[in-house]
Amino acid sequence: MEGKYRVGIVGLSPGRGWAATAHIPALQAMSDIFELAGVANTSLASAQAAAAAFNIPRAFSSAAALAASPDIDIVVVTVKVQHHKEVVTAALLAGKSVYSEWPLGNGLEETIALAELARENNALAVVGAQAIASPEVQFMRKLVADGKIGDVLSSTYIGSGFSWGDDILQGDAYAMDNRNGATLLSVIGGHAISAIDTVLGDIEQIDAVLSQRRRTVRIIETGETVEMKTPDHLMASAILRSGAPLSLELRGGVPRGTKLLWEVNGSEGDLRVTAKNEYVPAVNISPLRIEFGRKGESGYEELEVPDPFPIDASEAVAARNVAGVYRLIADDLRHGTRTAPSFDHACDLHKVLDAIEQSSKTGNRINLGK
Repeated sequence: MEGKYRVGIVGLSPGRGWAATAHIPALQAMSDIFELAGVANTSLASAQAAAAAFNIPRAFSSAAALAASPDIDIVVVTVKVQHHKEVVTAALLAGKSVYSEWPLGNGLEETIALAELARENNALAVVGAQAIASPEVQFMRKLVADGKIGDVLSSTYIGSGFSWGDDILQGDAYAMDNRNGATLLSVIGGHAISAIDTVLGDIEQIDAVLSQRRRTVRIIETGETVEMKTPDHLMASAILRSGAPLSLELRGGVPRGTKLLWEVNGSEGDLRVTAKNEYVPAVNISPLRIEFGRKGESGYEELEVPDPFPIDASEAVAARNVAGVYRLIADDLRHGTRTAPSFDHACDLHKVLDAIEQSSKTGNRINLGK
């Protein structure tokens, strides 16, 4: 198409939330490609407030009205996970391209249904697995594929989550209930597994233990104590399709010590990955430090990571990789390709998450082989 792609966002609040901190700066940095054309929230008044705050021309009374508008090309879904199915379905049935935040569905069953609907409507349906668009993750993928470290012998991944610790932001309180679909496993685990898959390939088998050590958490803004009803720790051992073993540990909250450490050990050398931004030490958000240690030599050297599409998003750290996903969306719309992380990719990730839950529940190793 000629001109800019017109974006409508569902779930945008001024001053807080993922849409405001990640999507808006990303779209503003790519204003030569995308146009913020509309917003819809739970009420028209809320949508009008968001439209005024971000200079968006149209406020819609509902997500369905936004999706039905001929003035919208891409529907961006940033509402809470339990509302994804309704909003994504409306957008797909209206014939729109969709960018839904991760997790796509509240569990595997919803995700499979949404992926099937996207295929039936031949839609460009993208999920916010933005680690795929990380320059560092793509750089690691090339290093491994080019044989920089030789054969992959093993990998260890230790990660942490902002929430699911002792103190949480009020907006994250809903994530303390497993039934709402935004858990340590689904959010932090999903992004970690997406990065691991991108660099090292799929998980073939997995054995996991989900634990809940905290019973309550404190809301930072109010001091209120709320009950935690979801695991706050994951320990898993897995075998990749290549045969290499993987150790995966995720911890709730942001610990004092190791926040993110990903090591890939090879026959000719090792890669070590840490977060440059310790306030957001997530593989899908933070710029990453990539270090290489050559076989037979001591220590590591930091590698310079090429970034073919740097964006100017000021202090909006979260916008960088989200902008990368938008760039893939633009390429796919122009060329008819499917390079952005798809709903089918979301299904693959949810299948691993489901296997982890099954393994923890039964005590059995789960085989994911296709």
